Amino acid sequence: MQTNHISKTTLWAGRILSALPVLFLVFDAVIKLINIQPVKDASIQLGLPVGLAPSIGILLLACLAVYLIPSTAVLGAILLTGYLGGALAIQVRVGAAPFSLVFPLIIGALLWGGLFLRDQQLRALVPLRR
Repeated sequence: MQTNHISKTTLWAGRILSALPVLFLVFDAVIKLINIQPVKDASIQLGLPVGLAPSIGILLLACLAVYLIPSTAVLGAILLTGYLGGALAIQVRVGAAPFSLVFPLIIGALLWGGLFLRDQQLRALVPLRR
């Protein structure tokens, strides 16, 4: 019989692992909302309309809010995976540097890894074998 207990250490490790990408994505969303010059420059470089950045920032904040609510965290992780997949696709399209291609994957892995450590139901759904 499987217990529904997560150790405090595992729970805190999951929270910390989740906090790292969340803090980066909040920062990313806020600078998109403000639409500062580096965001405008990046939009031009990526072939996106400059005026689209604030809408992308709002979308990102909405996805993050869904991720941060414990009862909807899995849905939030799925939405953020789609968001990061789009970011990766745009980077591939413009022939970006390797780090720009790997970074969305790292952020996604941290989001899912943190959630995996925090959510017993997800751990039961995707068990790791020893």
